[in-house]
Amino acid sequence: MRATLGPGPGSGGARDGGGGAGAEGGRDAEPCLALLPWDRFSAWLHCVCVVGFDLELGQAVEVIYPPHSKLTDKEKTSICYLSFPDSNSGCLGDTQFCFRFRRSPGRKVSLCCFLDQLDRDLPVYLKKDPAYYYGYVYFRQVRDKSLKRGYFQKSLVLISKLPYVHLFRTVLKQIAPEYFEKSEAFLEAVCSDVDHWPPPIPGEILHLPIMGIIMKVSIPPGTTQIVQNMHQIRIPSGYVSQSVFRCFCPVFFHIQMLWELVLLGEPLVVMAPSPSESSETVLALVSCISPLKYCSDFRPIYNSPSVILGVTNPFFAKTLQHWPHIIRIGDIKLPGDVPKQVKVKKLKNLKTLDSKPGVYTSYKPYLNKDEEIVKQLQKGVQQKRPTEAQSVILRRYFLELTESFIIPLERYVASLMPLQKCISPWKSPPQLRHFSQDEFMKTLEKAGPQLTSGLKGDWIGLYRHFLKSPNFDGWFRSRQKEMTQKLEALHLEALCNENLVFWSQKHTEVEAVDLVLKLKNKLLQADREHLPVKTDTLKKLQAHIHDIILALPDDLQDILLKTGTT
Repeated sequence: MRATLGPGPGSGGARDGGGGAGAEGGRDAEPCLALLPWDRFSAWLHCVCVVGFDLELGQAVEVIYPPHSKLTDKEKTSICYLSFPDSNSGCLGDTQFCFRFRRSPGRKVSLCCFLDQLDRDLPVYLKKDPAYYYGYVYFRQVRDKSLKRGYFQKSLVLISKLPYVHLFRTVLKQIAPEYFEKSEAFLEAVCSDVDHWPPPIPGEILHLPIMGIIMKVSIPPGTTQIVQNMHQIRIPSGYVSQSVFRCFCPVFFHIQMLWELVLLGEPLVVMAPSPSESSETVLALVSCISPLKYCSDFRPIYNSPSVILGVTNPFFAKTLQHWPHIIRIGDIKLPGDVPKQVKVKKLKNLKTLDSKPGVYTSYKPYLNKDEEIVKQLQKGVQQKRPTEAQSVILRRYFLELTESFIIPLERYVASLMPLQKCISPWKSPPQLRHFSQDEFMKTLEKAGPQLTSGLKGDWIGLYRHFLKSPNFDGWFRSRQKEMTQKLEALHLEALCNENLVFWSQKHTEVEAVDLVLKLKNKLLQADREHLPVKTDTLKKLQAHIHDIILALPDDLQDILLKTGTT
């Protein structure tokens, strides 16, 4: 995601002109004509909340905007609990972090179909998960003697379905300090600006006005660039941490083992001294298997027995000793500090609240340790290589490792696709062949990860373990859906290439009517499931339907022309 900040509408820009909200590619204009008020806002955010501290009630949601936004009592409770650091964190001043919580079931989607299709063009790690919301928090805690508690404590929270961590962190950094000075009227103006944003269309450059500045954003890939007063900062998008290396620095001697644990969906707890370090590290872990999507649950902060869980309260050091894999992180040091090599410790050693940083696990990695990446990163620390450069090296390493692992699976799954010559317009689309674990394992001997990776070790064991994991299940379901939709699309193309009018004239009226209804249902399916079909193919099929109907008797024509898809 790439964003550039410049003068906004308040500085001479126009809301819908060259400097205002819009997309450079121009694809958003026509679909957005059908959007209702607040639909543009809802494409980016569900709502904005202000969470304060009440001496009698504790943490409480003070403001929800827009006012019509719906949150269940359970969702409000989650937001209240997760929007404040625990009392042991000692977060004085301003702190930013994020959390993830489960949405209440049964919610209705109000956006038009166009906005629902946007996920289709995104990489899997940036797709929305309909079961979860993200909360992006700007927490302020300052001493205030005028208050009974002695402290001003408040959080501004953006609630969204989108995992655009650094975009929303950037937005909060721009608006939160001013909000704490100006209160609700300012919040209303912020939401009004967001309601003028174009939809988050992948691959287009979007101009997003926010309180006097313009963010120039592209989704995805890439980075968020912030240019203001001639200073430029690059921030990676999506789950990718602002500094992957900074997060992994305390335990970077074990990054390959951590990659295996995340790949296999093993339960992990991150114990960190602050919510920002906790959430950053959890998100860095989730991103390390990109482009694979992490399909288990993960919570960047606090309170759930999730598969990857970030905590800050020392209480968890005792209550979570049963967890099979624990990462203990101390205060993350500056890039110039050379981290000491910490050994992997057995879980029985994690008994005191002041346990040293390290990885506590009995897990034995399947792959041999890659000493080269450790030496490369260690040399970078010694030479004071910028943290951003270290992060680029680490992200590239994770990407190449994941791709080496997944390419053999992609190659085998592609072989399950029926040949195009097997697709007949007069038969149902053929089925994918069944995934056979034994058959796949046999392919690894000649077409395994050794073709792209020099790492040695028990790759077979790693694959066997992965095939039992939620990450494989999620990946295979996604590939299965894509290939099934491709078969449906090819079947539609095969139908379009037939002379359907000639066929209908050689058959009975009943059979012709049946064909029309089936073709209409095919069109409905293509729209409903967003099949990868060319627009010309759909127009051609619609023309076939129309020609068949016109060849029928008048009474049937009247009925079929009025009849939509069933």
